Amino acid sequence: MRKIVILDGYAANPGDLSWDALAALGQLTVYDRTLPDETVMRAREAEVVLTNKVYIGRQEMEQLPLLRYIGVLATGYNVVDIDAAHERGIVVTNVPAYSTESVAQMVFAHLLTAVNRTEHYALQNRRGRWSDCPDFCYWDTTLTELAGKTFGIVGLGNIGQRVAAIANAFGMRVIAFTSKEAEALPSYIEKCSMDDLLAQSDVLSLHCPLTPTTRHLINRQSLLLMKSTAILINTGRGPLVCDEDVAEALQAGRLAAYCADVMTQEPPQTSNPLLTCDRAYITPHIAWATREARQRLVAVAIANVGAFVDGRAVNRV
Repeated sequence: MRKIVILDGYAANPGDLSWDALAALGQLTVYDRTLPDETVMRAREAEVVLTNKVYIGRQEMEQLPLLRYIGVLATGYNVVDIDAAHERGIVVTNVPAYSTESVAQMVFAHLLTAVNRTEHYALQNRRGRWSDCPDFCYWDTTLTELAGKTFGIVGLGNIGQRVAAIANAFGMRVIAFTSKEAEALPSYIEKCSMDDLLAQSDVLSLHCPLTPTTRHLINRQSLLLMKSTAILINTGRGPLVCDEDVAEALQAGRLAAYCADVMTQEPPQTSNPLLTCDRAYITPHIAWATREARQRLVAVAIANVGAFVDGRAVNRV
């Protein structure tokens, strides 16, 4: 019987979803987590291996002669040496677009946190602040209306386009730095240069892939081009920004807020300066993790394996 191994299934399915449909396709073994030096041992008899964040490179593949298929439990597939896989005839698949709605939702959860500070007021009121207030209301932070502000986007893939539509629904002007032709964009999106995007955005949201060109796209130099009142949002990839430069800008008052669901290193080191910045709002890489998105992820991942078993390859990378 075909052996199937999931190297790190816990993040996608901590127990609230089912792998039964995958188990019907072969002898399934699920590991919650796998350390780098455990990868070969655990996958050595498997024809099918699924991974989320466990790296499978050339060295691992050379020690896995039975391996015929790697299914990435994510959209990004930089956890696999694609060239090495192709050389060995190993099929690699991913799960595209499963988290679009959830990630777009998190963008605005972060943005609304920054402009309305709901978590701050909820905490203060648990401590009795409102009950002790001499007036019917109080506020001790700046509260900002989004309508009429400029929302800038870097990258107009599935998530970037969805974020643009929501920003437009908030009554915001939407501008974007994108490789797409201006004529192909919805009428409410204005294409512009990167420098204009930095200079004009009241909110700047990053949705481009991580490449050598986009690594540290947001750095000391680019931050100097931004408004000091701007809010920077990163739900894409941590290394799109230089953590130290963003922290410095926040501390110097040259950036109003940084909202991020991703970090350069995950989990981040406790010494990362962003973790102690008052106006840095950091969530632990959970934008993708709604139950609905994870259900789609698991369903498509299993369907990918099923197609491979049937002699087809879907969502191949």
